[in-house]
Amino acid sequence: MSDVHPSAVIEDGARIGDGCRVGPFCHVGPQVVLTDGVELKSHVVVTGDTWIGADTVVFPFSVIGEIPQDLKFGGEHTRLRIGARNRIREHVTINTGTAGGGAETRIGDDCLLMAGCHVAHDVRVGDRVILVNHAAIAGHCDIGDDVIVGGLCGIHQWVRIGRGAIIGAVTMVTNDVIPFGLVQGPRGRLDGLNLVGLKRRGTSREEITALRGAFRALKEGGGTFHERAAGLGAIESDLVRELSEFVSAQSDRQFLTPQG
Repeated sequence: MSDVHPSAVIEDGARIGDGCRVGPFCHVGPQVVLTDGVELKSHVVVTGDTWIGADTVVFPFSVIGEIPQDLKFGGEHTRLRIGARNRIREHVTINTGTAGGGAETRIGDDCLLMAGCHVAHDVRVGDRVILVNHAAIAGHCDIGDDVIVGGLCGIHQWVRIGRGAIIGAVTMVTNDVIPFGLVQGPRGRLDGLNLVGLKRRGTSREEITALRGAFRALKEGGGTFHERAAGLGAIESDLVRELSEFVSAQSDRQFLTPQG
């Protein structure tokens, strides 16, 4: 019970769910799964071992599931998994994974990828993430839930961005970003907390106050950044605990730190 335009090419083996709409001049490869309610507007290419969750909409001239832009890629079998209710706007590119990065690129639910964005191999994107026009996420990055990445941003490979952080427009991020952090400037600097995002999500005044205290401790306390983060355990707050655990987790990058 799907609506497929006569000019679309659906290769043998592709699986199309109920209520899908595949518009003019789309190309769907043989390993693709479109679950119920997915819409490909027109001129969309979906290829590779790609699974797209229910009610996701892909806009014209996007290329989803092509091989990685990685010279080490040797044609091995890798995957792309996209969750439900995403909006993938015009000219977005999303690549499959590589053997060296877990072989899978993954995008969560309810994300908005605006026109011209790129998500590279082995990236993990959480739920409710917004990538503004022409943001580029390099390989192996981990983008937490509720993150906003501004327009024309570049995120360096292997960077982790914690839940609820916001990256200002035209920013290059080369190191990890703490949860709920606010990063801006041409060479990204950690300027504070994403207070607007916290308030929009209904975070309590007590939790926001605790996060502010934690940020001051990270900025002004003694010892190394990791030592200051470890010392946040004395603050009774679930969000502060999440921040502390994020900093203590294994990472291939250093952190953006508050500047005095």
